[in-house]
Amino acid sequence: MQTAKPEWVDTHCHVTYEDIPGGADVALIAAREAGVKRMITIGTDLKTSKAAIELASANKDVWATVGLHPHDAKNGLDGLHELITHDRVVAIGECGLDYYYNHSDRAVQRDIFAAQIALAHKHKLPLVIHTREAWDETFEILNSCGVPDRTIFHCFTGSPVEAKKCLDIGAYLSFSGIVTFKKAQEIRDAAEVCSADKMLVETDSPFLAPVPHRGKSNQPAFLVEVGACLAEVRNVSLEEIARQTTQNATIAFPGIAA
Repeated sequence: MQTAKPEWVDTHCHVTYEDIPGGADVALIAAREAGVKRMITIGTDLKTSKAAIELASANKDVWATVGLHPHDAKNGLDGLHELITHDRVVAIGECGLDYYYNHSDRAVQRDIFAAQIALAHKHKLPLVIHTREAWDETFEILNSCGVPDRTIFHCFTGSPVEAKKCLDIGAYLSFSGIVTFKKAQEIRDAAEVCSADKMLVETDSPFLAPVPHRGKSNQPAFLVEVGACLAEVRNVSLEEIARQTTQNATIAFPGIAA
């Protein structure tokens, strides 16, 4: 008898982006065949938030978020508010701070991040955070605004030190294909110490394809490689990682549980 494939949830992907191999429909089919049974496609501005909702409305195994990425903070939140109450929207974000590129002024990034934390509180939705080279200020703003009940650090790239700070405020750590990269030992160390009930998996596709797919456009079907790396790091079975992260995803994002 053939053993059933483990079932996965890709908690963060950009299936509406043009670089998704074969386009959204082909990528969704490949994901399902790989055992990725639920996907959350992410809004990063008004256009992508609308596209995420449209895709989620057409596919019962896809959900959407509404958010403004720190790169686009300068464009403001106009038009996003009315999208949040759509029944396929399960989170606010991705939002946060990115001091590596500084595509938007840092003060503007901080204001827009705080505004989206407020929206998460107002609508009782999870918050999906992007933070790069801005850990201290990310925690300061969260502390000032109040940490939403369900807060997810997407594409976690910190060390065990940052991991502990995230866990101390009750946040989830979502691991992407970066955890498979040769030079990402600190992230693997963080994955090793992450509480089992606070661990999520994502592809962030079409970006950051995991080993052995590096150099290709990423897609949700490659989520299994991320899970396999976590299983090795944590010395548990692939099935256990799939079971635990799927359970965690339905708690972190209650909207996908039904």
